[in-house]
Amino acid sequence: MSDESIRPWGHYEILQESVTHKVKCIWVKPGSRLSYQKHKHRSEHWFIVSGTAQVTLEGIEFTKNAGETVDVKVGQLHRIGNFGFDDLVFIEVQTGSYFGEDDIERVSDDYSR
Repeated sequence: MSDESIRPWGHYEILQESVTHKVKCIWVKPGSRLSYQKHKHRSEHWFIVSGTAQVTLEGIEFTKNAGETVDVKVGQLHRIGNFGFDDLVFIEVQTGSYFGEDDIERVSDDYSR
């Protein structure tokens, strides 16, 4: 399965999808970041493939490099961004009961969505 979606911060491709999980490869452009958000129905596990991720998890900011991971629990506020010069690439594994894009509750967004 290959389903690509363009976003203002970059793009993602769905690598695998089932009733129990969804796997995406996500590219974040330099200087961009996703919205500060949470989900009611899914948790996420991020594996940083390349670049340096600037992560915010429940108000705490930290960086993660290639080969490192981040776990986001259901209901936790989170954001990932790229303040480097090259694309940030990471694999996101979603688990839970629902994986629709409408399970995003944005608290803050650079693109006024």
